[in-house]
Amino acid sequence: MIVCVCNNVSERQIRRAVDAGHTTMPQLREELGVGTCCGKCHSCAKTVLRECLEDGAREPQPAMSMMFQSAIAA
Repeated sequence: MIVCVCNNVSERQIRRAVDAGHTTMPQLREELGVGTCCGKCHSCAKTVLRECLEDGAREPQPAMSMMFQSAIAA
């Protein structure tokens, strides 16, 4: 989905920028130009940014390993 029509910035580009370490709107403006023209996309871009940061905060839980003990008694 295109978030910023003026600069043709997509949601995917914002997600990639966040994956690359950008965590603030000023950083996204500098990197992608989002929100630098008419400003109508600012709230949508900020929502995408927040969602990305929340998704990153929810680290996947490590899979629990199962241990099997031998049933053979000595």
